Amino acid sequence: MTPLSPAVRCVLTVSVLATGMAACLCAQSSREPMKDVSGAAQLVTYTGRIVVQHDSPWRLDIGEYVYPGEVVSTGPDGSGMFKLADGSKFEIFPNSKVVFRANSFNWEELLEVMLGKIKVQIEHPGGLPNNNKVRTPTAVISVRGTTFDVEYNPDKDSTTVDDEEGSVEVANALNLDNKRILNANESIVVYKNSSLARNKVDTGGILKRIVQTAMDALTQKEINARTSAPSATGVPGTSTSPTNSGDRNNSPPPPPPPPPTAAPPAPPAPPAP
Repeated sequence: MTPLSPAVRCVLTVSVLATGMAACLCAQSSREPMKDVSGAAQLVTYTGRIVVQHDSPWRLDIGEYVYPGEVVSTGPDGSGMFKLADGSKFEIFPNSKVVFRANSFNWEELLEVMLGKIKVQIEHPGGLPNNNKVRTPTAVISVRGTTFDVEYNPDKDSTTVDDEEGSVEVANALNLDNKRILNANESIVVYKNSSLARNKVDTGGILKRIVQTAMDALTQKEINARTSAPSATGVPGTSTSPTNSGDRNNSPPPPPPPPPTAAPPAPPAPPAP
């Protein structure tokens, strides 16, 4: 057998090393799904980029799961809606970072918000209580109701909780006995070193936003109706200008009166002096 030349041996060695490195990279980039997904959260809708951090960053796609202890983050254009086994949902908004079930020994602790904003909708199968908690560096939110928003701002070290439906219990993260109950359409801002007793509960903020959204929708509907209505020219979205600004119906002016059939009699002559 003819021995291989040094150049050939070098090429073969480099090829073997490259193949091994490629296989290693593929193994590192794979993310094995768990067989038991009862405690996982499935991505049902998303926009932009949404990434889960396990052993390495992994970009999520529709139908994939997030498992307890994993960190989910979104970019400026990223958001995602996740669904739990009991039908509950949570949504992660842009520029956010969240830990899913950070405490593996207590799955009532649903989310830990490290940055940004989330919306949580808790279902109650069979009408039974479904206790869940959401944590931030300054607040602990215990679920009693159904739908609420939580936003953590690290620059201000503050947590804003908006209760949309039902009620939630909000406590200071450093003093769990310092707590308040929020009902529907109420919100509160929680600071790390501030007593909740001194924090003002906004009872109209959410309601105002709902009313404003409804008004915006009605305004847009009215605009659409105006632009799509047929005009006198027969072309949608166009109209003819009225000749009289006070004529709201754009009706044509009345026809002129008919000319007289005979000339009127001449006035009588004045009497002679």
